[in-house]
Amino acid sequence: MNNLFGANLKYDLKSSLVVFLVALPLCLGIAIASGAPPMSGLIAGIVGGIVVGAFSGSHVSVSGPAAGLTVVVLDSIASLGTFQLFLASLVVAGLIQLGLGLMKAGILGYYFPHSVIKGMLTAIGLILILKQIPHALGYDKDTMGDEAFLQSDSHNTFSEIWYAFEYNSPGAIVIVLIGLAILITFEQPKVKNHRIFGVVPGALWAVISGILLNLSYKYWIPNWTLDGEHLVTIPTVSNFSELGNLITFPDFSLITQSSFWIIAVTLAVIGSIETLLCIDAADKMDPQKRITPSSRELVAQGIGNSFSGLVGGLPVTAVIVRSSANITSGAKSKMSAIFHGILLMVLILAIPGTLNMIPLSCLAAILFVVGYKLAKPSIFVNVWENGISQFIPFIVTVLAILFTDLLIGIGIGMAFGLFFVIKTNFQKSIRFTERHGKYLIQLQKDVSFLNKAPLMKELEKLPNGCEVVINAEKARFIDHDIQEVLNDFIASSFDKEIDVTTEGFRYKLTKTA
Repeated sequence: MNNLFGANLKYDLKSSLVVFLVALPLCLGIAIASGAPPMSGLIAGIVGGIVVGAFSGSHVSVSGPAAGLTVVVLDSIASLGTFQLFLASLVVAGLIQLGLGLMKAGILGYYFPHSVIKGMLTAIGLILILKQIPHALGYDKDTMGDEAFLQSDSHNTFSEIWYAFEYNSPGAIVIVLIGLAILITFEQPKVKNHRIFGVVPGALWAVISGILLNLSYKYWIPNWTLDGEHLVTIPTVSNFSELGNLITFPDFSLITQSSFWIIAVTLAVIGSIETLLCIDAADKMDPQKRITPSSRELVAQGIGNSFSGLVGGLPVTAVIVRSSANITSGAKSKMSAIFHGILLMVLILAIPGTLNMIPLSCLAAILFVVGYKLAKPSIFVNVWENGISQFIPFIVTVLAILFTDLLIGIGIGMAFGLFFVIKTNFQKSIRFTERHGKYLIQLQKDVSFLNKAPLMKELEKLPNGCEVVINAEKARFIDHDIQEVLNDFIASSFDKEIDVTTEGFRYKLTKTA
């Protein structure tokens, strides 16, 4: 407790403010893109911060509404008919996630290839940069939380940028340039670590400057003033009695129907996969390299999703944009995630009018910086230097996510990643060497049925009349299919006059004559 509220407090408070500024427009944008009430996105952000944060074992990841689930949510609401019925399916989905966590299903998260995780992070960074260009130019037709290539406004990522250059707003451009200048200045060690200037994050100064500049436009350059869709738009309440009008409660009337359960299971499975991917990525970004208990994370997400569904919120998962903003802002413990949820709850109720004065262009400046940190050019160079088996799954994942969406792109990247994992294991599990007409076949580690095809191919190449030694001293496990291949080879070796010697086998191969 001393660490949570003592030495770490100043770092966690500072980073929570940055995460709040990043989360605010994303929560709203994701809700709108999902066809849900705007308040549902904010509720999910609050639940992801406070509820999931309290139960999670992660030190640096942040949970909230996920852009990767927007299509699933949109289709689910349309399929069930009402948002209230969808909320009921979310409550059940949370209980399913809770069960998965208690059954230790989180261990599956440890099997994602590193190259795919790195590709996902880099792709998210590039998407942040590309998606924020229109907002930076004052073209705010697409919602801020939309990460898919094909957008809700009928454009795609690149055509949106083209229109943004054509229909730009000078006022937004000035705000984003000044915001970037402030953020870059505050990234400098002398400013960042200064005992006075370093107390308040540069992101807050960028937002304050954006508000003040836009207010000054009204007096000096009215045509540059940003309003309407160019600003944050939070539902406002004049008193707490009106708060109930913004909260939607679940309707369980379809709980006995199969369509209800299909949606609940879909939400639970996809949400769990996205969470496991994100916490794995967040752990790799954590400067202290702490490991999140993955099954405990599923329990936390399950509790969070059930609670979110009960109070009218969207599905929550661990989300990489907010997590990366949290880590790069210097968060030390999970209290940063909890504080950001508290900030969302308190400030949305206390100063919605002030928050609605924030231009999206100054928030775009913050997301530009977050995106650049995820997709630095040096990352591409480092992965290339690790070899082609790492670079191809990495770059395929990046391109697939850029031109589809997060879940489809991850699936394509995983297919390539697993291919190279299998290919590498082929090379490591069976080793063929030849010297002076004598052949040595060494079985190493675990030799599974996946090695059957390359083993048969190499055995077919052996010339008649040669000497072959098959050594299994280093093999801990040999699949039955491999045993059958070796037995068949030995049985046929008499006809080919091949002299076969076996060493180190724990079972009996076909006897030689």
